[in-house]
Amino acid sequence: MLEHLFGSLTRIKLLRLFYGNQERAYFVRELSRAIEIQLNAVRRELANLEEIGIIKQTEYGQSKEEEAGTERSKYYKINTGFFLHEELGALLEKTQLLEERNFIDLLKKRAGDIKMMILTGFFTNATEVGTDILFVGDIKVMAVAKAIRDFEKFLNHAVRYTILDEKEFSERREIGDRFLYSIFEAKHIFAVDELKLG
Repeated sequence: MLEHLFGSLTRIKLLRLFYGNQERAYFVRELSRAIEIQLNAVRRELANLEEIGIIKQTEYGQSKEEEAGTERSKYYKINTGFFLHEELGALLEKTQLLEERNFIDLLKKRAGDIKMMILTGFFTNATEVGTDILFVGDIKVMAVAKAIRDFEKFLNHAVRYTILDEKEFSERREIGDRFLYSIFEAKHIFAVDELKLG
């Protein structure tokens, strides 16, 4: 069974998308665009997932947030009645946590002289915050951009980040900057805290 589940990157990307949006139904072209995989590969993996019972076809009009599919488009959504539904969701969540930890370790090694790195937004489900990662220090912008691009491909989700040098961070903190205030008020995690603000 595991070889059917995790035999391809396309399958894993589809599983992440479906599990991340369990109320949503998708049509094939929409899935292909969302995970940036060719249409034929997506069709093949959808057939595999449907045969196993992880996803199911649903009728046009049952989706809460539809794009412009037609009545002839085949729609798919997660099958919450699949007998390993919860276990598979938990496994996907744990692998994402492991990837997030590896990503943070990579940033710590390559991003330069980080004085502070705060995770919020996507990482803590703080939807009201305007960024996902705040870096403070002498940061290597290109190294950060590349690491984040690679991580976004894995996640199939955009990661917003903000880079401030220490001087700008201090000035903005002194004047009670709204953006910084929103980060500290929201749920956040200090990945690096040399400034001892945590």
